[in-house]
Amino acid sequence: MSFGWMRTTLWISYSACERFYDKVLSLHEDSATPVSNPLLAFTLIKRLQSDWRNVVHSLEASENIRALKDGYEKEEQDLPAFEDLEGAARALMRLQDVYMLNVKGLARGVFQRVTGSAVTDLYSPRRLFSLTADDCFQVGKVAYDMGDYYHAIPWLEEAVSLFRGSYGEWKTEDEGSLEDALDHLAFAYFQAGNVSCALSLSREFLLYSPDNKRMARNVLKYEKLLAESPNQVVAEAVIQRPNVPHLQTRDTYEGLCQTLGSQPTHYQIPSLYCSYETNSSPFLLLQPVRKEVIHLEPYVVLYHDFVSDSEAQKIRGLAEPWLQRSVVASGEKQLPVEYRISKSAWLKDTVDPMLVTLDHRIAALTGLDVQPPYAEYLQVVNYGIGGHYEPHFDHATSPTSPLYRMKSGNRVATFMIYLSSVEAGGATAFIYANFSVPVVKNAALFWWNLHRSGEGDSDTLHAGCPVLVGDKWVANKWIHEYGQEFRRPCSSSPED
Repeated sequence: MSFGWMRTTLWISYSACERFYDKVLSLHEDSATPVSNPLLAFTLIKRLQSDWRNVVHSLEASENIRALKDGYEKEEQDLPAFEDLEGAARALMRLQDVYMLNVKGLARGVFQRVTGSAVTDLYSPRRLFSLTADDCFQVGKVAYDMGDYYHAIPWLEEAVSLFRGSYGEWKTEDEGSLEDALDHLAFAYFQAGNVSCALSLSREFLLYSPDNKRMARNVLKYEKLLAESPNQVVAEAVIQRPNVPHLQTRDTYEGLCQTLGSQPTHYQIPSLYCSYETNSSPFLLLQPVRKEVIHLEPYVVLYHDFVSDSEAQKIRGLAEPWLQRSVVASGEKQLPVEYRISKSAWLKDTVDPMLVTLDHRIAALTGLDVQPPYAEYLQVVNYGIGGHYEPHFDHATSPTSPLYRMKSGNRVATFMIYLSSVEAGGATAFIYANFSVPVVKNAALFWWNLHRSGEGDSDTLHAGCPVLVGDKWVANKWIHEYGQEFRRPCSSSPED
């Protein structure tokens, strides 16, 4: 994005516009590569959505407001919307939860897990991107507006702390102030049951804004509540993390994302091995694929260097113009949901001859028919800031699932290709089997979703862990039952 038009209007108010221009420009030092640091991504979205709007509509810009607004309106359609800012804030909260990140550390630009007195560095960025008081306020306010005081309180606490340190240095582009942060934090504590903290913060608010009648009434209310229940004076808020009813296995899932689970090493189980795979196919005879057996039940294998760098880049390039918010099957419909945050696109093999070659390679390795209608088109998925897919099955678990519209049965197998690397996070976690596989660039992960009897394999419940740092791309090839009768014969035994 060009910021030349912004520079031409700097004379309107040097102090506000020049400062804001420098702040945005500093985030574009390496504009040729995708933004991988979630703190940088959130900050950049906020600068271009909230901060710049505040500068444009400020009193400092009143000398030539029309020229400034005209320039802003020309660029507005290409700037992030509030939904993007809200999504980025929620992504930071998601990373905070899954990886047990410390909010104070995040505000300083470091990714640390704090458990008791132990501090673990999960990722060391090459350059620190610290958050301002207003940045922290914005994250806390997003949680506050959702009634999520579990997340709102630590972010608003950090905002209050930073605002206190810079009180009197309010900036034009800021959305909030110390008074705003105190106001929101006081009510969040009240809602969480800590009346004592709510009273203390409300009294502090009145020091800065003594004429605020609403806050004065709140102080009287809190004093009365404490007088009626003196034990509330020392009460500490025990705030429960928001419940996620659809996620029964949250603790296991998050543990696998953090530690890669308890997967055994190859020397412990001899049947887990590495080999050069041809699958007796002439297609692979002169160029076998390196195969690593990751797990036996469910059977999961990793094919290393399945695609080349140029092939991965081409697949991403073909899909990028068509990316849309990913959906999941809900009854007979497909809907976007919070437990799947990504963008995806479908590529027919007629789009490029390379995709035909890719299908031949998948067919040779798996021995399965991967041509429609016996397999779906290639789905390319991009996981952005905090992108994830919580525990789910690839195969249909309901007879009304849209997967059956192909009239080729259920998804018997998944072939997932990693089209990029990530710096941290993004592993594929198998929940009930208790193991996870990190992102291995250019490799492909293969597993059976159904037993030979046709029943779904419950041990294939899996998840895409949130991307902590990086830009994760995968390509999925889902293969269906029909057409595979003589390639993977069925069995009457439920153990097969």
